[in-house]
Amino acid sequence: MALSKERLNRWRDRRMARMSRLGLVRAGPGGGGAPAYYVADELLVRDEHRLLARDAFARLGFAPDDIVEAPVAVCGFRRYRSRGLDVLAVAETISRRARDDGDSRPAAAANHVFRSAPFEHGGAPITTSAVTVLPENVGRSPADRVTVVVIDTGIWEDSPRPTDRSVATRTDNESDVDGHILERDVAHANFIVGVIAQHAPDAEVRVVRVLDTFGLCTEADLMTALCQLPGGASVVNLSLGGFTVDDQPPRPLAEALGGVLGRGDRLVVAASGNDGARGRPFWPAAFSSTHEPWAERVVAVAAHDGDELLPWSNTGSWVTVAAPGADIRSTYLHHPEFPTGWAVWSGTSFAAPYVVAAIVRQLRTVPTPLAALRAVLDDAPKRYGSHPGLG
Repeated sequence: MALSKERLNRWRDRRMARMSRLGLVRAGPGGGGAPAYYVADELLVRDEHRLLARDAFARLGFAPDDIVEAPVAVCGFRRYRSRGLDVLAVAETISRRARDDGDSRPAAAANHVFRSAPFEHGGAPITTSAVTVLPENVGRSPADRVTVVVIDTGIWEDSPRPTDRSVATRTDNESDVDGHILERDVAHANFIVGVIAQHAPDAEVRVVRVLDTFGLCTEADLMTALCQLPGGASVVNLSLGGFTVDDQPPRPLAEALGGVLGRGDRLVVAASGNDGARGRPFWPAAFSSTHEPWAERVVAVAAHDGDELLPWSNTGSWVTVAAPGADIRSTYLHHPEFPTGWAVWSGTSFAAPYVVAAIVRQLRTVPTPLAALRAVLDDAPKRYGSHPGLG
């Protein structure tokens, strides 16, 4: 039994209502292009420019009591809130003042919103008889297992597990405002972990929750998760992302990624998104083609169906590799419409963990994650347009 179109539409309506309640601003191109979203009345300011920010607020007529300042900076940025704030204009004012003082870096920015990246037309379940028997955890002692961190939703309390050691963190069940279980995005991390466990059963997967039950998070939320990344992580899976209002890299997030990838030896594998965009950068995946010193450690993953890139998969020169993303089978959750706890789902969300698993397998024979990535790309059996393709 597949999720009905009516049920999917209700889920999308609830998600949009949630975005409205959060006070998100929709900003994007005309002509039906995918929009960018940012939090209304909220600004991220580089911590060393706090005085510039306060001066800018005062010049605009805001009293000190009108401004709510976060007590702690996250990855070098502090969050400010004030009702009626023209976020983009004030960010440019503060950044211009900083440039006049000799700092060419953006001093302030909108707090963008990112979303999980399943293709929402997927979701047909499979029957118990069709479930593939999964391999056991073999080949490594626990001390030698590769640590993968999935930054995503929480894990469903009674989620089926493809292996005993595939999940290190769980959360309680959640309901939406009407009291109905929101299975679509609470199960998102379950599905991702299942893909990794099927293709790299000796991975040690840890789940860090950043997305809410509607698959939404702010840039500041994601920065916090990255800056508090568990130690020892070799690969980070980010099956989420979004566009920015000017299609430029989101600078606060760049600072957080730089902290993660500028120390140690690790990779970030990010989904390219499912908006059908051709060429437009989708962040954080598109950091792979920037001039950041750590850009080669960001792996941008598009989705294919074995014959071609899927029409809904975002792509562009910034994509690193394509991987299977259509009708992927993995762990979902136990639910009346999914009695086996397994399902079939599509999206670049699920192409990304396929690449994570390939990197983990290569780490059995090569010394570093970056070397493993190069081996994965060198061994890619096909090409999809200009991109090497796995699977």
